[in-house]
Amino acid sequence: PMARLIIDEQTVSACRALAGGIARDVQATIDAHTSVGVERTVARAYGVTGADPDGTPVANALVDRIHQAGRTGLGVAAYLGSALAAGASGIQGAAERLAYGDELPDPSVGREAAQRALGPHTEAALRRIDAARDAREATKQQRLVGAAPLKYVIVATGNIHDDAVQAKAAGFAGADIVAVIRATAQSLLDYVPEGPTTEGFGGTYATQANFRIIRDALDQIAAETGRYVAQTNYSSGLCMSEIAWMAAVERLDMLLNDAMYGILFRDINMVRTFVDQYFSRRIIARSGIVINTGEDNYLTTADAVERAHTVLASQFINEAFALRAGLRPQQMGLGHAYEIDPWIEDSFVYELAQAQLIRQIFADHPIKWMPPTKFKTGDILHSHVHDAMFNLVGVMTGQSIELLGMFSEAIHTPLLMDRYLSLKSAKYIFGAAKSFGDEIEFKPDGKIARRAREVLEKAHHLLGEVAEQGIWSAIGHGVFADVKRTRTGGKGYAGVVLREPGYENPLLAALEAGVAT
Repeated sequence: PMARLIIDEQTVSACRALAGGIARDVQATIDAHTSVGVERTVARAYGVTGADPDGTPVANALVDRIHQAGRTGLGVAAYLGSALAAGASGIQGAAERLAYGDELPDPSVGREAAQRALGPHTEAALRRIDAARDAREATKQQRLVGAAPLKYVIVATGNIHDDAVQAKAAGFAGADIVAVIRATAQSLLDYVPEGPTTEGFGGTYATQANFRIIRDALDQIAAETGRYVAQTNYSSGLCMSEIAWMAAVERLDMLLNDAMYGILFRDINMVRTFVDQYFSRRIIARSGIVINTGEDNYLTTADAVERAHTVLASQFINEAFALRAGLRPQQMGLGHAYEIDPWIEDSFVYELAQAQLIRQIFADHPIKWMPPTKFKTGDILHSHVHDAMFNLVGVMTGQSIELLGMFSEAIHTPLLMDRYLSLKSAKYIFGAAKSFGDEIEFKPDGKIARRAREVLEKAHHLLGEVAEQGIWSAIGHGVFADVKRTRTGGKGYAGVVLREPGYENPLLAALEAGVAT
């Protein structure tokens, strides 16, 4: 029984109701549209693999051909089913015939036969998700899973084989979760590279082959140490739902997956983001993967004291979107961050209030708590102390997932020793202060309690404004992260289309219905 703040539960309920209405409004748009990203995901799930000699994935060539013909609104499944019914030699043969053949068929002809031909492939796609989920959970049952706060670290060399070595080193040093940072700007690529990659700027490409390499490396750690080390990557950007599929079948544990991150920080079109996000989360819900949302990024562009309530408001919205996509609270790693100016008087107190407030409101959620980065300097000794204060707040307030700060954050990509020392510091603080949060109480009208009430009230007010004007306009006005976007602007809008009468997506329908395999 950790220390608790007295917060107005009626205000919390009102926030959830407002966020639910915001998500419901967007869902009407989601349900009326599809995208080239969604359709490529369907093709991959049905078994379309490989790339042509130029490196273009067959899934891209297939959907691009349909899209250029102006027929994406019927769904790639309709075409694959039609080709199968016409005698194509399996899904891959159907995809290649459609991508590189002379003429696209009319999928309305022989529609019932096409649906029957596609049925077994829908079932096979669901079985792949379920089998990977069950294998992951079975492995976890056989290993020691770390206690919260889980110690989360990153690797990012650009070469997936070097990343695998660093991931294993992190596991031996005590990490509970290893994330491979994605190559800079991969979120803006409208395709997923094929196969393992050995070059990347600022990170390593997220590909299905790369996922498999890291999973194998972490499985080796589990076998050698008896400890389970979780794997994380990024399901965001223009290939959000494709990467969710790849992660689901390669047994990843967590995915960075946010409802608004791509809109705000990568200028990806709003409609494209919301449509792709929904399908990605339907896959994630089935797979049992835990999402990590990106509210921490808000405080890199906005002030952590003045705009703390926007983080809380976004968490309510992310939760509402996730519930609509079938995720359980236990799969919602809502994000926040220790990005306050350390030289502000009582900065620690403000962060403690925010962390405790979020922990209580989202009691069943595996909260993801991000380290200081905005105010890091080249003074590595002070940086290490800064991270220690972050770790102390994390263990005091019972955060679930803690991405450890690196004292060399402002200098270079962390070295193995940097990561080791951060893990050592976190292990010390998490152990030394393990019961601290259970042994204290918050003054009912103290600074921490007042700050928490202020943040909640402002979040409630902001959600009311967003609900009144709609999230489309709210984002346009720069409500979140002080970044403004428009409904028809941004990257990827040309890849969004209205669903036509007769639109086919049996996989999405099965995921929404919770069809068993």
